Amino acid sequence: MARSYTTITLGQSEGGVCEITLNRAEVSNALNTEMALELFEVFDRLNAEPGRARVVLLTGAGERAFCAGGDLKQRLGMTDAEWQAQHLIFERMVRAILLAPMPVIAAVNGAAYGGGCELALLADFAYAAAHARFALTEVTLGIMPGAGGTQTLPRAAGIRRAKEILLTGRPFAAAEALEWGIVNRVCPGPDLLAEARATARAIAANAPLSVRQIKQSVNVGAAMDLGAALMLEIEAYNRLVPTADRREGIRAFNEKRRPLYTGQ
Repeated sequence: MARSYTTITLGQSEGGVCEITLNRAEVSNALNTEMALELFEVFDRLNAEPGRARVVLLTGAGERAFCAGGDLKQRLGMTDAEWQAQHLIFERMVRAILLAPMPVIAAVNGAAYGGGCELALLADFAYAAAHARFALTEVTLGIMPGAGGTQTLPRAAGIRRAKEILLTGRPFAAAEALEWGIVNRVCPGPDLLAEARATARAIAANAPLSVRQIKQSVNVGAAMDLGAALMLEIEAYNRLVPTADRREGIRAFNEKRRPLYTGQ
C-alpha cells in the first residue's frame, strides 16, 4: 500500500499493526466520498492480503473529533440519485471493514457522531478518550443510520438501550459508552493512542492464524444456536492443529521463551 491518500494516512507500527488515521481535521474528519473510497481500498487490500497486517488501529486526526459523520456540506444539493450512488460507496466501505480477517480496534479521540459512531461500532472493540462524545443523530435529520448502526449498536449495547439512542439522537459521553458496552476502555486523552497501541501490539504478538480464527468463530457463532456454534468452534480449532505456529507455540512454552509466529 505504497500510494499516498488525501483523506487518510497510513502507518505501520511495531509488530505488524497497521494504523489508519482519518485525516480531515479541518472538518472534524467528516466522511466524504473520497474518504469512503480510500477506506474501502485499504481494507479491501488488507482483506485480500491479510499478511500485510496483524491488527488494524483506526483513529482520527487531532483531538476534537474522531469522525463527525457524513459530510453534509458535500451532500447539500445532491439529487436523490446522487445521494444513493454515494451511499453505495459507503456500503462497500462498511462491508470491507466488517470482512477484515484481522482485529480492528477503534481509538476514538474525540466526537464520534453519525457515521463516525458507526465506524467505531464496526470495529471489533474501541477505546475512547475521556472527552469523546458519541451520537447517532440521523433521526434528527430525516434519515436513519445506514452504515450498520441499527445492527451493530444493539449487539453492543442491547436492544432497549440502542432504541433509546437511535430514536432520540441524543449525544452521550464516553463514560456512558463504557457503561453501556459500546467502548471497552476510557483513557485520558493524551494516553489514548499509547493504550490502544499497547493492546494492538499484544494481539499482534499472538499467533495470527489463531487470532483470525477466534475472530471468525465469535462473529459467525454469535448468529448460531449454541450447538452449531460449538461445532463451528471445533472446526476452527482443528484448522490450527497442523500449523507451524501451533508447533512453535508449544516449543516456546517448553523452552521458556517468547514464540516467534509467522502466520503459517
